[in-house]
Amino acid sequence: MQHFFFNTDLGFTILTLAQALAVLVPLLMGVAYLTYGERKVLAAIQIRKGPNVTGPFGLMQPFADAIKMLTKETVIPADANRALFLIAPILTFALAMIAWAVIPTNNGWAVADLNVGTLYLFAISSLGVYGILIAGWASNSKYAFLGGLRSAAQMVSYEVSIGLVIVCVLLCVGSLNLNDVILAQRHVWFCIPLFPMFVVFFISALAETNRAPFDLPEGESELVAGFMVEYSSLSFGLFFLGEYANMILMSALTAILFLGGWLAPFDIAPFTWIPGPLWLIAKILCILFVFIWVRGTFPRYRYDQLMRLGWKVFLPFSLAWMVLTAGFLMATGLLPQNPGLAHTPPAIASGDTK
Repeated sequence: MQHFFFNTDLGFTILTLAQALAVLVPLLMGVAYLTYGERKVLAAIQIRKGPNVTGPFGLMQPFADAIKMLTKETVIPADANRALFLIAPILTFALAMIAWAVIPTNNGWAVADLNVGTLYLFAISSLGVYGILIAGWASNSKYAFLGGLRSAAQMVSYEVSIGLVIVCVLLCVGSLNLNDVILAQRHVWFCIPLFPMFVVFFISALAETNRAPFDLPEGESELVAGFMVEYSSLSFGLFFLGEYANMILMSALTAILFLGGWLAPFDIAPFTWIPGPLWLIAKILCILFVFIWVRGTFPRYRYDQLMRLGWKVFLPFSLAWMVLTAGFLMATGLLPQNPGLAHTPPAIASGDTK
C-alpha cells in the first residue's frame, strides 16, 4: 500500500519534498555555523578569541546574526530598479540551493540522480553570476556596477578552467553521473593521478565563489563593498547565505570529483564502519577549512593578476593536461568504451537477456 502511494503523483510530490527538506535543512544549518567556524578559525590565526559571548562558546552567534538581519530596515535606493534590486539576492540564494539536487550523499542518495548531473551543476554554477550582475546594475551605483562587472569577468575566466578540469575527470569515468564519478574512485582517488587538475580546480573554486584572495568584486578598499554595497537587512543576508552555500557546494564538488565523495579512504575496517555521508561531510569540512585558511593567509590579488592567472596560466595548462589525459587513456586502452551502460541493468549490459 505504501509503495502504491508513492507511485501516485501526490505521493511522488511528497517524497520529493521530503528529500529536498532532508538536504536543505542541514545545509542551511551548515551555512549558519560555517560563518561561526570561519570567525573562530580566523580568530585563531590572528591570536584572538572570536565569538564567545552569545551562548556557550559563542554557539548562538549565528542565530543572533540572523535575528539582527531580519529586524533591520530594508533600504532601497531611490533611483534603483526596485524589481531587479529585490530579485537579485533571491536568485543568488535560490541557485545556490537548487544545485544540491544532484549531489549524492551516499550510493544512490540524491534528490535527483540525473545521468547528466555534472552538466546540471555546471549550468547552475554558470547562472550564479546573473544574480551578482543584476544586483550591481539595479543598484544604480558606480561602485556596485563595477563590482558586478568584475564578478562577471572573473567567473567567465575561471569557468573555462573548471570546465576543462571536469572534462578530464569525465574522460576517466565515462559518465556524467556524479554517483558514477564516485564509484570510479573505488581503487584510487582522482586527486592522485590528476593532482595538478585538483589544484587548478580548488584555486578556480576560490575565484568562482569570490573568496579571498580573489574577492575583487567586494574589494572594500576601492569599491566599498562591491555589488552588495546598497543592500541591507534580509536582502544582504541572502547574498551572504548564497556565498557560503556556494562555498559548501564547491567543497562538496571537490570531494566528489577528486576525493572519492562518500567513499572511505581505505576499504578496510574500521574505516568502512563509518557511514558514507559522514565521510563526505568530513571531506567537505576539511576543504572548507582550507578555504578559510587561505583567507587568513594570503593578501588580495590585483585585478590584472587575477585575469592573467585565469587566461594565461590556468586555461592553457588545463587544456594541455586534458589533451595529455585523453592521449594517455587512448594509448593505454583505459578510456571507458561503454559510457552509456553506466545505468544499464547488469544482465542487459552483459548481453544476457534470457
